Amino acid sequence: MNQLLAPAQPEPATRPAPAGTVSAPRIVLVFVLTVAVGLVVAAVHLTQGTSSVGALDLLRLLVGTDDEAARVLVASRLPRLLAGLAIGVALGFAGAALQSIARNPLASPDTLAVNAGAHLAIVAAAAFGITLPALPAGGLALLGGLAAAALVMSLSAGGQAGTTRLILAGSATAMALSSLTMLLLILFEQATIGLFAWGNGSLVQSDLRALTQLAPVIALAVGALLLLGHRLDILALGDDTATVLGLDVRRTRLIVTVLAVVLSAAAVTLTGPVGFVGLCAPVIVRLLAPVAPGVHRHRILLPLSGLAGVIIVLGSDVLLRAVMGGQAGVDIPTGVVTTLFGAAILIWLARRHRDAGPTRRPPGGHAAVRSAGFHRTVVGCGLVATVVAVLVGMLFGDTWVLLGDIVNWVQGRTGPAYTFVLDQRWPRVAAAVLAGAALAIAGTTVQAVCRNPLAEPGILGITAGAGLGAVALLTFVPLAGVLAISGVAGLGAILAFALVYGAAWRGGLSSDRLVLIGFGAWQGGMAVITFLIVAYDPWNTAKALTWLSGSTYGRTAWQVLPVAVALLVFTPAVVAARRELDLLTLDDDTPRVLGVRLERTRLVALTAAALLTSTAVSAVGVIGFVGLVAPHAARALVGGRHSRVIPVAALLGAALVSLADTLGRTVIAPAQVPAGLIVAMIGTPYFVWLLWRSRATATGPR
Repeated sequence: MNQLLAPAQPEPATRPAPAGTVSAPRIVLVFVLTVAVGLVVAAVHLTQGTSSVGALDLLRLLVGTDDEAARVLVASRLPRLLAGLAIGVALGFAGAALQSIARNPLASPDTLAVNAGAHLAIVAAAAFGITLPALPAGGLALLGGLAAAALVMSLSAGGQAGTTRLILAGSATAMALSSLTMLLLILFEQATIGLFAWGNGSLVQSDLRALTQLAPVIALAVGALLLLGHRLDILALGDDTATVLGLDVRRTRLIVTVLAVVLSAAAVTLTGPVGFVGLCAPVIVRLLAPVAPGVHRHRILLPLSGLAGVIIVLGSDVLLRAVMGGQAGVDIPTGVVTTLFGAAILIWLARRHRDAGPTRRPPGGHAAVRSAGFHRTVVGCGLVATVVAVLVGMLFGDTWVLLGDIVNWVQGRTGPAYTFVLDQRWPRVAAAVLAGAALAIAGTTVQAVCRNPLAEPGILGITAGAGLGAVALLTFVPLAGVLAISGVAGLGAILAFALVYGAAWRGGLSSDRLVLIGFGAWQGGMAVITFLIVAYDPWNTAKALTWLSGSTYGRTAWQVLPVAVALLVFTPAVVAARRELDLLTLDDDTPRVLGVRLERTRLVALTAAALLTSTAVSAVGVIGFVGLVAPHAARALVGGRHSRVIPVAALLGAALVSLADTLGRTVIAPAQVPAGLIVAMIGTPYFVWLLWRSRATATGPR
């Protein structure tokens, strides 16, 4: 918790408004207009639904009785409206509070993994057959969300070590928690049916029971934050000034964080995690500062953010049902629309973002200096580990074979049963090994170019693009072959990277901006994937979830071939650019002084990384953490020079994915755990340790 409360410098986007008189008439006008817009949206919201009851029927209730209209209003539409109102207020207040204490414009229940932690807690209870009323479920969600927020804030120095570090710490933690959630959804498909759509934020309510239990909790937390508004104003002046003025900074941060997580957990318990409302609402309110001076005062900012949250939630629901029809409000989570809106806001904010400079550190900053002999020893051990991983992969599975069976199979002397098993198994092992190597090389390249030790290929939107292409084909062409799925996934990955790179280019490539826009594209892509699954194939979610979790199931030799070709073509290119990569990790000026064409080198290196990632994803699906963990482990072993890091990272990545795939095929055979989930469970502890080790640097002098 100490790092959660650690002092640091404020970011410009969340500083208080300039000193001066608050324009009371303008503030009142803003409140009046916001409430008016909210009432209009709420009125429209009440007229939508699956029944034939429309606006005229509801108006007749004011002058008479209409049993059908009254029944529809009370049983369906009013609970949905009130749920949207409650979570809009809760998430708006929570987002504004978290941004203020972190002094970071991108802090929110989503980027701090609060929603992911609360979601995992709820799904875990359902998976093990535990049925809880609203309040106990809310308490469970609170514990999950609070643990996730404490971890992310601690790892990112209270959120104040830089926007990019906060996003990367939060996204990696959310990815790990989401992997565990997805594992439970796959393994306990019957017990958790319907929770996939709910896990993206659904306003569907069967009655008012949960709302009546959670509404007092939300009201108390909102009231407590309003009472703390003056303290937050003082805290915004800086930790030293606040301390001089008599404010207990540590206690204030702790109380506000707990209250924000309580609000987020209540919202998740009520409707599931509705994405990015807590990010967008305070950002929109702060944009009003030029026309309404004083809007940054927290007793104004907090309620306006709550009202903006209500408009975002209800407006997204109105838009969804207006475009897709009344039934879409039942089938498609409202959180899909809010996430798309939030991703657009995040990309817009990222395009205005300037590089954090000192918050980006060379990825080899802590790398040990090793001798050439030690490097050769590590490479030899890596080769042995990879060969062992391949042999174990061929031996183990739902049917175990002996080493002699493999020898006989190679010589064509096995019986039909073993021949069938090994013919099906070797493409899977090859896909895992080659994809792991490709992802590791891509991760090494991305970290060097972005000069950020926390970056990885997936954060550039590549995996989301590949996942979108594959799920779209699985949804609209169910009989599509494996090769077609791989091709479309690869095309989606390349297009996503092109869009992210183009959006990040603004008179040059900003590495921090590239990461933030990639994160927004990743979130937006996953929202579209959710929409496709729940709108067009809601009873077959396991099919898409398995692919999105990274699986070698059903892989063929033809599907492995593109990865092998990509490795043969792009690995020599990356190795040839090892000197340029070494220089790119230093700063922007040194490469230019030494004659390196910086922008062209970055483009070529990132394109190679994107192609390696796209072919790997097309072969094995979405596997995270390999491109993050393997390069770090390699640098820890052999130092920061890329001529040494690249081969060691490739071997470590190959062994990691191969062993994860074997473990997933064996532990619950004949059922299988996707390899990507195993990798996430292995990679998460390493990543947490990595962030914890580097937190001192993040909080040091800048």
